[in-house]
Amino acid sequence: MNHTAVVTDNVTEALIKIIEFTQTRQKVLTRNVNNMHSAGFVPKDLPVDEFSKLMHEAIEEHMRSQRLLLRDGSNVKFGPMGSFEVMPIADEYARQLLEENRDEYLKLQIDKLLENSLNQRIAVEILRQKLGDELNFPLNLN
Repeated sequence: MNHTAVVTDNVTEALIKIIEFTQTRQKVLTRNVNNMHSAGFVPKDLPVDEFSKLMHEAIEEHMRSQRLLLRDGSNVKFGPMGSFEVMPIADEYARQLLEENRDEYLKLQIDKLLENSLNQRIAVEILRQKLGDELNFPLNLN
């Protein structure tokens, strides 16, 4: 889905970035579960803290100047026309768990997937309330 076609303001753009980030993270975390029995597999995650910090700074800028200024980070790059790229990073804690206790590793991945799903659902619902009625905007991101 091309989310940039529905951007109408700064808040909408921020919500769309959150939705896209959580969709990408879901894929990375799902790969962690699917590949946990593969020899030499290194679990990854998206840089959640970095993305959160960048979005926080952008929202603070929006509050000051009514514009959303998205700055790049080490692993998160914002591009033209609302695009952005996020680079998965090795999850050393998960790697250690994978080696020592697969049950705890799987629990960690499930917990991350649940947290990510909740974040996505909140952003989708806020966006739906903001745009859904006026644009008849069907959000089916599952």
